Amino acid sequence: MVAIVDAAASGEIPDSCVSVVISDRADAAGLDKARERGVETVVIERRGRKRVEHDVEIISELAGRGVELVCLAGYMRLLSPDFVRAFPNRIVNIHPSLLPAYPGLDVQERVLAAGESVSGCTVHFVDELLDHGEVIIQKEVEVLPEDTAETLSARILEQEHPLYVEALKLIVLRTKPTD
Repeated sequence: MVAIVDAAASGEIPDSCVSVVISDRADAAGLDKARERGVETVVIERRGRKRVEHDVEIISELAGRGVELVCLAGYMRLLSPDFVRAFPNRIVNIHPSLLPAYPGLDVQERVLAAGESVSGCTVHFVDELLDHGEVIIQKEVEVLPEDTAETLSARILEQEHPLYVEALKLIVLRTKPTD
């Protein structure tokens, strides 16, 4: 999220701004980082509600601000079909594998157990399926013989931030009207 906010503010992602950061956890570290950068924050806690009820409230907050693109960053909950339909082809996520391989959780543990020589990360549009949807961009990361899930995850995370920014630049350029 910080990489996205900073890249939009600097103009690296052209003609863009981050209008709001929404979290389902009041203690999320990203909220303070967003506030420090002058970005409005909203907390919409789950409070034991069903996913659809929670998503309706988030949709309302985003729609009320005219948000054009929803960027998921550290949001570890499957979105409801209603949420996806509210922002068709306008929800972006990053995942720590080379999708369609290894959707879901515990990715690097599974990559290592399978003896893969390469892993990486993918920025993709979100659809109604888990870690599915059109791939925007991917970055490979070599799996080293001495890797643990933690060391491999850390090297992939280093690639995720610039890759997400690059994906958003591609989206903006793809949707920008030509003169």
